[in-house]
Amino acid sequence: MKKSIILGLVALGAALTGCNDFLDDNRYPTDSQTNNPDYWTSKVNVQAQINQLYTNFTGYGSGGSWVNNYWYKSLSDDQCSAIASGANVSLALWAYRQVPTSNSVWDASYVQVRRCNYIINNSNLANAVENNNMIAQARLIRAMQYYDLVRNLGDVPLVTEVLDPDSPELYGERTNRNTVMDFVLEDLDFAIANMMTQNGIFEFNVDMANAMKSEICLYEAAFARYHQKDETRAKKYYGEVVKACNAIMAQGYSVCSNYLDIYTSFMDADAALGIPGIKNNPEIIFARGYKTGTLGHSTASYLSTETRILGMTKDAFDSYLFKDGKPKALTSYDTTDAPEISYVESEPDKDGNVTRTYTFDISNLLAVRDARLGETIDPKLAFGTQVTFSRPNSNALQSTTGYTIKKYVQANAPYQQTYTNGSNQECAPIYWLSYTYCDYLEARAELGELTDADITMCMKPLWERAKIETSNLNKAYLEGMNDPANNMGVSSLLWEIRRLRRSELMFDCNHRYWDLVRWHKLDLLDTTKPENINIILGANVSGATEAQLKDLGVTNGYINGAVSGGVTESRVFSDREYLQPLGTTIITLYADKGLTLPQNPGW
Repeated sequence: MKKSIILGLVALGAALTGCNDFLDDNRYPTDSQTNNPDYWTSKVNVQAQINQLYTNFTGYGSGGSWVNNYWYKSLSDDQCSAIASGANVSLALWAYRQVPTSNSVWDASYVQVRRCNYIINNSNLANAVENNNMIAQARLIRAMQYYDLVRNLGDVPLVTEVLDPDSPELYGERTNRNTVMDFVLEDLDFAIANMMTQNGIFEFNVDMANAMKSEICLYEAAFARYHQKDETRAKKYYGEVVKACNAIMAQGYSVCSNYLDIYTSFMDADAALGIPGIKNNPEIIFARGYKTGTLGHSTASYLSTETRILGMTKDAFDSYLFKDGKPKALTSYDTTDAPEISYVESEPDKDGNVTRTYTFDISNLLAVRDARLGETIDPKLAFGTQVTFSRPNSNALQSTTGYTIKKYVQANAPYQQTYTNGSNQECAPIYWLSYTYCDYLEARAELGELTDADITMCMKPLWERAKIETSNLNKAYLEGMNDPANNMGVSSLLWEIRRLRRSELMFDCNHRYWDLVRWHKLDLLDTTKPENINIILGANVSGATEAQLKDLGVTNGYINGAVSGGVTESRVFSDREYLQPLGTTIITLYADKGLTLPQNPGW
C-alpha cells in the first residue's frame, strides 16, 4: 500500500477499501480479520490501520462542514461569539455548563486509544525496523490522545491493552495525571527514536513527532509550574521542549517570507493565479492537504459569506505591537482606533431619493501595526445590516465585533471556488517553524536560559516578517518594556514572548484557550469582571448612527459582542472550569459494577 498520505482525502478511503473498518464505535470484539495474528504480519494491512490515524487531524475541516480547528475554536480572549436568536444571545460559554450524559473527549479519545493499542500490541512485521516504525506511529497518536484526555479531564484510566467486555481494566481507576503524562512522554520518545524518515509534509514523520512533543511538553511544564508549583517537574518538561525544538531547528527549516503563505497555500502552486504551493513552503513541518476533485473544506467559504462570523476582540486587537516595536501604551505612533468614515451616494431614484453606502475604514490603523494584524483581519469594518464590507471574492461580510477575518482565505482563488462550500483548497498547517520558535522561546525563558542569540534566531525573523523594527531587539529591550497591559503577573520578558505567541498563532487550533489554561489564567475569560471588559468589546463605532447600530450592543463607543437585542450573556469563571466533567453514563456503568468513578471537583 502506498505510504504517502494526503490527510483526510477521499483517496485515503479508496486506498482502504477492503481493509478492516474496525473499532469505529469501540465495538467488541474485533472481527476475525484483524483478530487473526496472520493479518498483522502484512505490511499492507498494518499500514492500512495506521492510515486511519490521520483522521485525528481535523485541519480546516472536511467537505461542507464548517467545523474546523481554527477560527471555529472561539472560547478565548481573541474572539467574541454572540449569536442572536430572537430576544436571546449566546455568548461563547464554557464547554459544559452542567454535567453531561457523556463527555465527547472521553468517548472519542478512548476509541482512538483502543485503535492505537491494537496496532501496538499486534503489529508483527518480519522486518524489525519497519515494525518499530509502525508501532512508533501508533504510539505517537496514542500520546496525542492521552494528552487530550488529561488536559480536559485530569486523572484518567491508563489503558495499554486491547480490552474485552469482561476485562477488569475496562473499569479501572483513574490514574494520576502526572503518571499518564510521563507515559505520554515515553510514547513520544519511542516514536521519535523509531519512526523512519518519511517523505512529504502530509506524512507522519520524525520532525512532526518532535513538534508534537514540544507542544505537549510545554503544556505539561507550564501546568507543573503554574498549577502544581512543582519546579522539578516543570524544569524537566521545559528541558524536553528545548530538546525537541533543537531537533527540529537542526533540520534546515526556515521562516517563509509571507505570513499568509502558511495558511492560504494550495497543495501545488498556481503561477497563473499567483497562489503558492504548500509543498514548497520551507516553514511547514506537517500539514493537512486539500485538492480539487478529491477533498475540499468550507473554512474560506464561511469567512466569505454574509453569515455573521465570530469577530476579533478589542483585547486581541490592542495586543499587537506597533511598528516601532512598542505596545499601545508606550508607542510614539498615533494610537487612535477610530475608523475613517465615508460614504458614496447612489443616483437619485424616480422620487429623487438617494441611498448612502457607508465605509468604516481602518487601513490607517493597520498600517502602523504589526503586519500580522492586517493580514488577519480585513481593512474595513462590517457590522449590523447597514455597514458591510466585501472582499473581491466575498459577499457582504459582517462579524460580531466589526472585525472580519481573512487569515484563512486565499485572496487569489476564484470566487466560485472560495464561495462554494466544500470546494476550498487552502491547505491547513498543523506544525510549522514559527510555532516551534514560540515554544522554544517560552521554554528557554521559563528556564531562565534565554539569550540574545535565541532572540536573534527565533524572534527577530518573526518581527521582521511582521514589519516590526528590530534594531533594538534583544533580551534587555524585552525585559525593560514593562507594558502596563501585562495582566498575568509575569516578567516583562515572558509577557512579550506570550504576546509573540498570541500574535503569531491568532485564531489557530484553540491555542489561546489552552495557553490560558496552562498558565492558570482562565479567569481572564470571566466577562463579569470589569477589568476583562475588552474581551467582549470589538471595534470603535463611536461615529456610527443609531440606525447603523440597530440591535447591536455598544459600550463606551465599542461594539459589545455579548449584547444582542438588549439581552446580555455572561461567562462566569470558577476553578472547576480547568477540567471538564465526566459523563453520567460512564459513572453509572462503574456504579453498576459496585465501583466508584470520582467526578471532577466542582461538578
